Amino acid sequence: MGSEQYGKRTLMDYCPDIKVVDCTMRDGGLVNNFAFTDEFVRDLYKANIKAGVDYMEFGYKASKEIFDPKEFGKWKFCDEDDIRAIVGENDSPLGISVMADVGRCDYKKDILPKKDSVIDMVRVATYIHQIPAAIQMVEDFKQKGYEVTVNIMAVSKVNSDDLDAGLELLGRSPADAIYLVDSFGFFYPEQITRLAQKYLAVAEASGKVVGMHAHNNQQLAFANTIEACRMGASLLDATVCGMGRGAGNCYMEALLSFLKNPKYDEVPIIRFVEKHMLKLKEEGVVWGYDIPYLLTGILNSHPSSAIKFMKEKRSDYCNFMQELLDLE
Repeated sequence: MGSEQYGKRTLMDYCPDIKVVDCTMRDGGLVNNFAFTDEFVRDLYKANIKAGVDYMEFGYKASKEIFDPKEFGKWKFCDEDDIRAIVGENDSPLGISVMADVGRCDYKKDILPKKDSVIDMVRVATYIHQIPAAIQMVEDFKQKGYEVTVNIMAVSKVNSDDLDAGLELLGRSPADAIYLVDSFGFFYPEQITRLAQKYLAVAEASGKVVGMHAHNNQQLAFANTIEACRMGASLLDATVCGMGRGAGNCYMEALLSFLKNPKYDEVPIIRFVEKHMLKLKEEGVVWGYDIPYLLTGILNSHPSSAIKFMKEKRSDYCNFMQELLDLE
């Protein structure tokens, strides 16, 4: 059996190299402007520890010069004191992560040296044309002592030559991991198979690992995540109840119950859902699969138009589809 055709793992394999990343506060924060209560965050932190999750992403390191702190909750900025108010010195095996967008953060000032921070991993989010700037950030974060990933966004819009060139640059960078990101929920598992092979070839040649971050526009976030895992991806992103921008992400509860590592336990996450996620939905916080998100996924479009459609309480789906086709 060639790994190129069949993947590197079977569904029954125990793979100790797999690490699960909880993105609920970061991707989910895009749904509610990061307005999570301290109780929510503290309980999620404790649930992740009990569930055996490997990293918890607290939010963004966004620039307060670009984004007005009055318009967002504190997890848009992830100040060191705010994280420490939840985790103390983080005397646990759970790693603390934040995301830094190229062009949207003051990383030289706002991201402290690792010795002064409780953060363990910084994830650099970049579009393909920003990769040289992303590599500068990676170099800065590595010098400061962090684990670093690079997440190439909107890759479904990138032509093959540009992607190959971008991956080659990242392969030569000091990043620890390169993420395959299905920003628009466009890909099918067969496409993830081929892309994962491409990413893994670059990563393995340069001593890195590959991550997977999926969106659920076509209800394929879980399927695409486990397909990337089967092919050899080691960092797997998920969110509790799939909470994330638009259609949301791979469901944490589903992923933990699927993985064969005995350290993972979905029950603490399900208890957290009972206490907090049902309440969020009752309060009117909206995310998850719906027809408008399906349409943007099918047509490889940014979900912002679907989010606007939903906020306007429209239901003329066929008209919306024609609007998206006109944009194409």
